[in-house]
This record gives sequence, structure tokens and C-alpha cells, in this order.
Amino acid sequence: MTLQEAGFFLLNQLRSVYTDGEASAISDWVMESLTGSDKTERMIYKNNFITPEEEEKLRGYAQKLLQHTPVQYVLNESWFCGLKFYVDENVLIPRPETEELVEWVISNCRFPIDTLSILDIGTGTGILALMLAQRTAQQVQIDAVELDSDAVKQAEENINGSPWRERIRIIRHDIRIFQAPYYDLIISNPPYFVHGQTLPDAARQRARHTGELDQTALLQSAERLLAPLGKLALVLPVEQGEQLVALAGELGWHLQRRCLVETKRGK
Repeated sequence: MTLQEAGFFLLNQLRSVYTDGEASAISDWVMESLTGSDKTERMIYKNNFITPEEEEKLRGYAQKLLQHTPVQYVLNESWFCGLKFYVDENVLIPRPETEELVEWVISNCRFPIDTLSILDIGTGTGILALMLAQRTAQQVQIDAVELDSDAVKQAEENINGSPWRERIRIIRHDIRIFQAPYYDLIISNPPYFVHGQTLPDAARQRARHTGELDQTALLQSAERLLAPLGKLALVLPVEQGEQLVALAGELGWHLQRRCLVETKRGK
């Protein structure tokens, strides 16, 4: 099978379940990941043959994609803010809202941004910790706390493969009993489904369930670990965000700013 034939094979398969634009974008991503060549290189060398191993992988990828498995899980990679992350179904795929949160935190933090002490609760793939490290000075240290062992392994792989591995400390611990010096900034993209809600994919359901870290436990943990005048920044869907704001008000927190992000198809 040549490069051109491989690309056409995958594209035609995907068109049965995706729009033409989606099928084309996914096909390009898969082919580049599979061959290590970008679109221009594949066009120049379109008559070159892929290896039998690559063809076997390609057919396996196509089968999973036709079952509506997200391409990030199929390839075990997700690109976000110019950074490549290892992901699998034990963690959530990074969302655009995450970038909005980090940009807001950096631009609105009252503390000198280069002297911050930062805590990332439920770090998952490590994306929040990495993005903050990318945007702050070398002396800023970040603690990334995660309880799930599979997620910890992914965070370690992503962080250890980054230029900021010396600045991020990955800690496997239950945040409800975690003890540390006070933090100027606590940031989190917490799980947001409660018990009783279901998803078609069991792994995604585990990753998104609040489990025992419900909103009350999250706020109590943040209050215990946050320095005076410190900030707590969270990413949540609208409904869960409204619930948390109401609960936080009852517990003595004060909302300073809310940023609503609308994700549009194709953007």
C-alpha cells in the first residue's frame, strides 16, 4: 500500500461516520502520526510504500475510529497549546476551556506571577501544571496532586518529557488529607459527574466522576491549603459551575470573576 493509497483508504473509511471536514482532519492527523511525515511530504512521496507494520496499525486505527473512539485515544496523543500530551482512556482529553483558564489566571493574578507557589488539584495528564510552567519564570514551582495511579503515570510521562520537569512535582495523594505549606494559587479541572450519571464509555465515566472528591471536599481542601488572599481557579461545565458558586458562597468564598467559554463545532 502506498502513502497515497493509505491516505485514501483511511479517508474513505472515515467518511462513513464523520463529515468530510472531520474525516479529512482526522485522516491527516493519523497519517502524520503513523508515518512521521507531514501532508506536504506525503504528497511528494505519495508513491512510496508504507511498511506492513504501518499498514496493520492503520487498519487497527480505522477500526477503532469507526467505533467512534476519539482519535486522541486511538493515537495516545493530544496536541494542546503547542504541547504534545500522552493520553489514554483513563484521563480526559484536554479541552479548549483549559487554555482559557490558564490565560485568565496569568493575566489576572494579583501576586507577582514569578514568585507564585502553585497547586494543581487532580492533575490528570499534567496539562494545567505544564501550561503554567510554560508561562511562568524558572523559579516558580508547581505541585501536581493526583490520586489515580494510571493518571499519575501519564502525568509523569508528559512532565518528564517536557522542559519543565524540574519545576513540577507530581504527588500521588488524596487531596482531602494532603498537607503542605500554603499556596498562592490553586487551580483545578476537577471531575464533574456525580454518582448515578452514566457515559457510554466506562473509562471516560471513571475519569469524569467526582467519586469522593465532591464539590464540598474540593472547596474544603482548597481552603485548608490556600494562603491568605490566595486564588482558586476551576474549569467546570456551566451547570456544575453554578452549583459550585452557590455552595462556595455558603462556605464564605467570594466569586471574583466567571468566564463562560462556548466551544463551536469545527473550532
